[in-house]
Amino acid sequence: MRMNSSQIKHFDYIFTGTGLASLMTVYKMILSKNFSDKSILLLDQDSKKTNDRTWCFWEKEDSIWNPIISKKWDMALFANENFKRDLELKPYTYNKINGLDFYNFVFDTISNQQNITFLNEKVTDINELETHVFVGTEENRYTCNYLFNSIYTKTFAESQTKYPVLQQHFVGWFVKSEEEVFNPEEVTFMDFSVEQKGNTRFMYVLPASKTEALVEYTLFSEKMLPKEEYENEIQIYLQKLGIQSYEIIEKEQGSIPMTSYPFWKKNTKRVLNIGTAGGWTKASTGYTFKNSDKKSSELVKFLGDNISTSLSMKMFHKKNRFWFYDLLLLDILYRDNELGSSIFSSLFKKGTPSLIFKFLDEETNLVEDFQVILKCPKVPFIKALFRVLFR
Repeated sequence: MRMNSSQIKHFDYIFTGTGLASLMTVYKMILSKNFSDKSILLLDQDSKKTNDRTWCFWEKEDSIWNPIISKKWDMALFANENFKRDLELKPYTYNKINGLDFYNFVFDTISNQQNITFLNEKVTDINELETHVFVGTEENRYTCNYLFNSIYTKTFAESQTKYPVLQQHFVGWFVKSEEEVFNPEEVTFMDFSVEQKGNTRFMYVLPASKTEALVEYTLFSEKMLPKEEYENEIQIYLQKLGIQSYEIIEKEQGSIPMTSYPFWKKNTKRVLNIGTAGGWTKASTGYTFKNSDKKSSELVKFLGDNISTSLSMKMFHKKNRFWFYDLLLLDILYRDNELGSSIFSSLFKKGTPSLIFKFLDEETNLVEDFQVILKCPKVPFIKALFRVLFR
């Protein structure tokens, strides 16, 4: 159905796409109580009623997401073909949240807000005008003062050559085995003992009990694999763990872009790209939850501080030195993808886990930065530094 101009409904804010970043932002807008007089529309072709992903993150203290954490670990295993190290994570814990639990948690709160509307519609058009933003879907037309877009456009990053683009791509099986082989107190953070085949490849294991775990075969590389290759590697790994008989309860797969491409340059006066579309994914690791948690809090504060003024969304983004560190690592892995195992191994073999997590959270000072960086192989990073500086 097409609406004529008199039927087009106007909102203060529209969110196109309701992934992690959008839902975190809207949830925090509700908690802040600063936006109850603002009309908010959420648009997504996905109804968010399936358990389509798993998010993990580390934290020192309980957060607002604590009620939906399904499992916490105090220990993590790092391994390659030559060594294994049990990492004590304190003062951090490593936490897991199931996608459906997150969606239900946020939508339960959203459903009680008179000023917020969620519509299961596919966005087809976004057009910024001088005084407002026009949004078209397959069914309707809307306008808003400000738009927050989390619909990722692959071509922005992948059609250019200045900034490397890798993918964190994976297939995971949640398995239930007859043999008690998993340690429910320890997550396998990275196990590089699998054959690398010229890439950065590792196993990632989230154990729920001695017989149940999510086992993921993960790559940091440029190209996707045929699905059978991921699944074949999972089967080999399960056999290596001593599992002969098991049932696959659930499967998941995904691909997360890893790039320092400056998505924020696409931001305009009235349109802000958020989530992966806005560069909120941590480029060097593909971790999304913690970065989105921080960025969404910053965004809600930014909006609240400027709620009575006309603002430009271009003012929101602030580039920091960690963006540059990520750029160096991605430059190395893009050119020599097989170096991933040695880089991460040198970092975790002797590094302090809590300092590494603090560094990945972008909370270290310069002295701490160098304590982490100096654990890494020097030559590849020096070469990458010169390449990036003189590009």
